[in-house]
Amino acid sequence: MDFVLEQSDLSDLAKKIERGTRLEPEDALRLFRTPNLNALGRLATLATEAKVGNRASYIVNRYINYSNYCILSCQFCSFARKKRDNDGFELSIGQMVAKARESLELGITELHIVGGLHPSLPFSYYTDMLKALKLVEPKLHLKCFTAVEIYHLARLNKQSMPQTLASLKEAGLDSLTGGGAEIFQQDIRDTIAKGKETADEYLDVHRAWHQLGGRSTCTMLFGHVETLEDRIDHLAQLRTLQDETGGFTAFIPLPYQPENNEVPVSYPPTGNDILRTLAVSRLFLDNFDHLTAYWVGLGMKLAQVALSYGANDLHGTIVEEHIFEMAGADTFEGQAEDALVKAICETGRAPIQRNSFYEPVGESPGDSPPGSALEDNLATA
Repeated sequence: MDFVLEQSDLSDLAKKIERGTRLEPEDALRLFRTPNLNALGRLATLATEAKVGNRASYIVNRYINYSNYCILSCQFCSFARKKRDNDGFELSIGQMVAKARESLELGITELHIVGGLHPSLPFSYYTDMLKALKLVEPKLHLKCFTAVEIYHLARLNKQSMPQTLASLKEAGLDSLTGGGAEIFQQDIRDTIAKGKETADEYLDVHRAWHQLGGRSTCTMLFGHVETLEDRIDHLAQLRTLQDETGGFTAFIPLPYQPENNEVPVSYPPTGNDILRTLAVSRLFLDNFDHLTAYWVGLGMKLAQVALSYGANDLHGTIVEEHIFEMAGADTFEGQAEDALVKAICETGRAPIQRNSFYEPVGESPGDSPPGSALEDNLATA
């Protein structure tokens, strides 16, 4: 066993993981509460390397929010607007197509598209949008819509949720986003997002999409009013569905942004809490190969550290992002591909560009033997 772990309070759990024995919720709670963050990070790193080796990935993608008008009034949300608000927006299909053409010139392989639950756009807007974007470039991957958007579109479509997913797939939908999971415990959902879909409804959307042969990511919004037990319950429900379908490509934990919303939080997530949550997620979600450090919410410096606490992916170039920015994240300017490559190399990991399913699409121009970039940086410091 690794020396750091052998001398830590986690040695018995390290042996359990080494044997391939699945962690129980009480094990996860111990991991959350250990004072030895370094040992926790080491254990998560070993688990990550067993899954993906020494590589860390990124994607060349672009976020597009088609509208921020929304019929819901989630207490934590800083993005949604009503029609009466003067800072709401709504993109036409022509504007979406123009953004797609711009994206191709930037080498982007994925469009990540979400919005609010628009009060008046018809279902045909969404299917026409997908079809129009596919005409721009059929290979451009369309990763669109959260689970609650799917229920909204089903109501517009006057069909069941699975039938609506099938219609969207036929129109060009390639994969689902994982947003909107928040925390699954209903009392927490009622506190931060009253009126949103339930945990079972969120999971049912992803289950139905997986049964259609689709893939999706999943998320957890943490660091607001939930307990550690609530986080573990959330992870356990995701793990159970992954056991059933195997349709999740990755897990993306999202630290709560406390500014500009109606949920007062006394202790927003710290760097310690974020790293701890990433590490526990890696160890508990043993049926997930990939865990993303969402640099928009973490900041690039902490996202780099996260690659030593269970993460193996830095997400992507993104280009434009409004949801976290409007919630108080630092000024957003996107990330160039070479900046992501550099950030990964500085951690001693080998960068690899991926597609939307976390599969390599070719060696990055910045790819190098493991550790060489870090050693070069230290040598010239």
